[in-house]
Amino acid sequence: MSVALFTHPIALEHDTGEHHPECADRVRYLLRALEAPVFTDLLRELSPMAPVAALEAAHSKRHVEAMLALEVKPGEIQPIDADTFISTASLEAARRSAGGAIAAVDAVMEGWAKAAFVAMRPPGHHAEADRAMGFCLFNNAAVAALHARARWGLRRIAVVDFDVHHGNGTQDIFANDPDLFYGSSHQHPCYPGTGMAYETGIAANIINLPLAPGTGGDDFRVAWGSGIIPALRAFKPELLIISAGFDAHAHDPLAQLRLREADFTWVTEMLLAVADEFCPGRVVSLLEGGYDLDALASSAAVHVKALMRL
Repeated sequence: MSVALFTHPIALEHDTGEHHPECADRVRYLLRALEAPVFTDLLRELSPMAPVAALEAAHSKRHVEAMLALEVKPGEIQPIDADTFISTASLEAARRSAGGAIAAVDAVMEGWAKAAFVAMRPPGHHAEADRAMGFCLFNNAAVAALHARARWGLRRIAVVDFDVHHGNGTQDIFANDPDLFYGSSHQHPCYPGTGMAYETGIAANIINLPLAPGTGGDDFRVAWGSGIIPALRAFKPELLIISAGFDAHAHDPLAQLRLREADFTWVTEMLLAVADEFCPGRVVSLLEGGYDLDALASSAAVHVKALMRL
């Protein structure tokens, strides 16, 4: 099956400072893994810049203007908060990260790719409507979803998230729109401290599955199989977007879930089955977290293999 890979060299120039876990090597290692012969048929594309109007569909005008007005001198790194830093290349990287998500939606809607994976940084799922945080400047998944609505006339759009951290930003943007679905499994307690099961949105369109530290693949699969997957099927999405964070891997240094590569294959295949049933297989996957470089690369590789139906 044709799968498009969107990335851009600017992702490697977004400098967060020495020893920061959200570093350029994340994309470097991932792309190296996708150079294996099995990935020869990937359709390799450059991520374009997201238009300001697309950013403002997901974020407040105030937030977008504030981000785009930031200026960083060459060689300097500027803090947004205690975790989030930018350099001279960061705003272009953030716009191309969101722009890759937009282009991925267009690829699957135009039909020249059945699925797409966006290997960009900074990630997005912590960025709220009016706030950058947690390494994230713009919410790539929300930008993609609202672009799908604006350009393609889709109504029911779902984002599912298996990053180890709760996507508080996506929930913030989606919670009051019954035609947007957000489903997340994540460690609790863990940053950012949101994502309780009772946070259900305006129309039960938010599904949160907090998992205790130490949770492994068997319990992860039970949670998804009995929680998010049935809710997603009941929602009947017209487009499925995946916030693909790989920091729930057992080797990741920032949290304590115990997933392995086989678990990421399993959840991807489960999601593809839902997409096949409700939205002609249209899936857009966006890189979120993952901070052990080798685990990130191997996990993303099996995820993309599953998208390719290999």
